[in-house]
Amino acid sequence: MNHLLTSTDPSQVQLTADGRLKHFLTTEGLSRELLTEILDTADSFISTQERDVKKVPLLRGKTVVNLFFENSTRTRSTFELAAKRLSADILNLDIAKSATAKGETLMDTLWNLEAMYSDMFVVRHADSGAAHFIAEHVTPNVAIINAGDGRHAHPTQAMLDMLTIRRHQGSIEGKIVAIVGDILHSRVARSQIYALNTLGAAEVRVIGPGTLLPRDIEALGCKAYYRMEDGLKDCDVVIMLRLQKERMQNALLPSESEFFKLYGLTEEKLLWAKPDAIVMHPGPINRGVEIESNVADGPQSVILHQVSYGIAVRMAVMAMAMSGQQQEKNELAEQAAVNDQEEA
Repeated sequence: MNHLLTSTDPSQVQLTADGRLKHFLTTEGLSRELLTEILDTADSFISTQERDVKKVPLLRGKTVVNLFFENSTRTRSTFELAAKRLSADILNLDIAKSATAKGETLMDTLWNLEAMYSDMFVVRHADSGAAHFIAEHVTPNVAIINAGDGRHAHPTQAMLDMLTIRRHQGSIEGKIVAIVGDILHSRVARSQIYALNTLGAAEVRVIGPGTLLPRDIEALGCKAYYRMEDGLKDCDVVIMLRLQKERMQNALLPSESEFFKLYGLTEEKLLWAKPDAIVMHPGPINRGVEIESNVADGPQSVILHQVSYGIAVRMAVMAMAMSGQQQEKNELAEQAAVNDQEEA
């Protein structure tokens, strides 16, 4: 099963009744104010990371469980570091050796973890909608952070990209942003497109061969280009994506060398963008396939800054979701107390 059906709009599942974050599943449907609050909170955490003592006590006494059903050393490491810097206790579940590999269902595993008084699950899964399904149907009282689900969404990566643009270009509003490469298999691109449009980008462009652009991609609020020269013209931001060969079921490209010739970012192609354009990449980078080393390591690259900002953004999302969950629990407890008094 590559897609888990859910009955509710994920943008509603992830919010409290008064619009605060309690899960972070997708950037789709979230307000400009809420996305800006995530960026502002992340900005405040960046300064704490430059101190000798980097920890803050916001999640002290809370337990965060990393549930990675797909491998991702970089993403898991940044979530683990973010949780530790918020003073949380961390459990990294080795899915390959866990009870799910011995026949226990995913839901049984999650319910057992909830029974151990876990407070947050960071979930990465190959099935689209997995994090949403868990948040809505399995453990709604545990904060769920989507660390990537199938081709659907990777919201924390999108938000660290938004923070990178804001810090290096001053604002997202009014900027022309090009996303280049394997859009078809990219959960990052979808999350980026939603966030960029919500935060006021002047234009979002996707560039790639027809075989790697979804047919309905422009319905998300972007414009498709098939030539780098056309798509990069006057861009403020160029985001390169890697070829996700592990997700390609058919021969969608003649060869990697042909892809690099047409769509790989070189110093020459970068000249089509604005002189002060920044170059981004969510990683891992395939040098000589989607980007040449002179560009990845060049003066316009902010790729390593993205990695640094990733910790701050994940700290922000985890702190905000935990706060929303706690607020909801407090309100339910107060309502239960009122009901008990009325019955008495």
